Amino acid sequence: MAERYLPLYRKYRPQTFKDLIGQENIVKALSNAINLNKISHAYLLCGPRGTGKTTTARIIAKSLNCAQGPTLEPCGKCPSCLDIANSTPIDVIEIDAASNRKVEDARNILEKIQFVPVNGRFKIYIIDEVHMLTTEAFNTLLKTLEEPPENVIFILATTEPHKVLDTIISRCQRFDFRRITTDDIVSRLKYICEQEKIKITEDALFTIARSSQGGMRDSLALLDQISVLDADKEITSDDVNEMLGRLSFDVLFELTNNILASNTQEALNILDKVYNKGNEPFQIVSNLIQYFRNLLIVKNCSDRKIAAELTQLAESHILNLKEQGENIQPEQMLYVIERLSFYSKEIKETTNRYLWLELCIIELSSNVKYSSYSALLERIEKLEAQVSSDSYSVSADRPLTVFKIPELKKENIPPKQDSEPSIAKQEPQVNTNLIENNNKEQLNNNSENVENVEIDNSSMNALSNSISSSQSDNNSDTDIMSAWQGILQNIDSIPSRMFFYNLSRPVSLTKDGIEIAFLKDIFVKQAKEESKNAPLKKAALKYFGVDDINIHIKLVNTNEISSTKPSLDKLEKKAPVQNSAPQSTEIEDENAILLENELHPISDTAKKNEANVNIDNLSDQSKMVMELFNGKYIE
Repeated sequence: MAERYLPLYRKYRPQTFKDLIGQENIVKALSNAINLNKISHAYLLCGPRGTGKTTTARIIAKSLNCAQGPTLEPCGKCPSCLDIANSTPIDVIEIDAASNRKVEDARNILEKIQFVPVNGRFKIYIIDEVHMLTTEAFNTLLKTLEEPPENVIFILATTEPHKVLDTIISRCQRFDFRRITTDDIVSRLKYICEQEKIKITEDALFTIARSSQGGMRDSLALLDQISVLDADKEITSDDVNEMLGRLSFDVLFELTNNILASNTQEALNILDKVYNKGNEPFQIVSNLIQYFRNLLIVKNCSDRKIAAELTQLAESHILNLKEQGENIQPEQMLYVIERLSFYSKEIKETTNRYLWLELCIIELSSNVKYSSYSALLERIEKLEAQVSSDSYSVSADRPLTVFKIPELKKENIPPKQDSEPSIAKQEPQVNTNLIENNNKEQLNNNSENVENVEIDNSSMNALSNSISSSQSDNNSDTDIMSAWQGILQNIDSIPSRMFFYNLSRPVSLTKDGIEIAFLKDIFVKQAKEESKNAPLKKAALKYFGVDDINIHIKLVNTNEISSTKPSLDKLEKKAPVQNSAPQSTEIEDENAILLENELHPISDTAKKNEANVNIDNLSDQSKMVMELFNGKYIE
């Protein structure tokens, strides 16, 4: 009958302290304790899986019970050594705490602990995964663990020491095992491959070592699995990745390049090829998270040796990551890792996993270029510098944002009670309380929402055309409007700037003083208030470069309107004088509205928008404005 095959991790299990890999400090401490005969009655071995805890416990047992012992190099030929090697010892009792965790099992140990050893000097209890014991079982062992019989030694092993009671830990000598480094694992794998005649590349050995996460047993188990692929062919890293269901470094490198370049189509093409090979979406996202984590570490580590130790990557891969990291900022990598983590949770819970994987790649390739804080800060600093130097300009393809107040609604202008037929002497009566309240509310609302408001040159030109013929002769229309625009641009308060721009017009602008006209008396009162007058005066002083200036706010007089205004001529021809009261009221209303339009003309674009506006799609505030201002809504 053929001999049964022995797995590599059992065949090459260390038999002496010198064979232990990656635990030099623990080996030194235990070796000195045996040489000096300072052997403790209880040991606690902690650390990740596959780092040598159970193996170390067996080596301690062999060293203490060997016929030539206590010794650091057991003979391996005496009955005690052979029993331990064959896992059939009499004096070394291995207990799995996961299946023997009850208080009755602990009492069973106490019953047998009184018997003397048969073949060796000590009766050694190795309790694996000791953290699985119940609190009652721990308390049962507590007193015995503190003062066991002279020939009894307890060796406790666990991967989760925080679950062990502090009263137990305080009665043991604790040794913490660390993860075995990639170089140590690769060195051990090379030796085993030479002994077993396994053909494998060094890159594949590094891939095996990195996938084991510091566990020697996992590395040997994977090497044993891969060694049967093809005896005549050299095993490569691609074979290892395919066996593990992982993406190779080259695939991840190419996929990341397309994500960083916002090449969504090619990224999705690579993703489709990877998925068709059998890779699971969750595994793909996990590989990408690990890849960007390594990319972030290499980006922030100038020393390649430290980067190699932290990432456990080959030198050639680190150089590729270093080059790739030059095109991406750390905050962008953090953004990608955060989004990948989000999608990994979604992929776990959803039924259509590939759909969420595609959404993940599309989002990353579309938005990663916008997640650079340094680029955004640079743009903000440039804009701040332009604004502070008064050199900010708006390109032709980006229209200016202008806040406009529409005309007053016709119903809000009540007619006079008398039926005076003379049009020239009629003054429109306005419900000042309603206008004042609504305009203040509108200006306050807009002052909170509007952040950057620029002066619309076309609106300013239309406003300059409405200047009456009563302006001073030594000031041309062009000069006045140019000066008025400059003053408005120097007003710091956005609500004040919009107030004067939309509701007033300049009459005279000089260094000695400025004169501003309003259509309504309520606006004149508001303009004379400190909150409005002070910003205007400050802007005028800054524009003219003088120490003091007089500001005169007045109510516009209809007699100042040029006689060439077509609206008044048309009104006189269209509305002949009659003595009937209803007709007089109608003429008076039209006069007020035409006068309003004359001073504040509405652009053709605004009229077009007014015709196309859909009332059902407007907000409550917009509907209120339309109702107040004659159903006209100007953006």
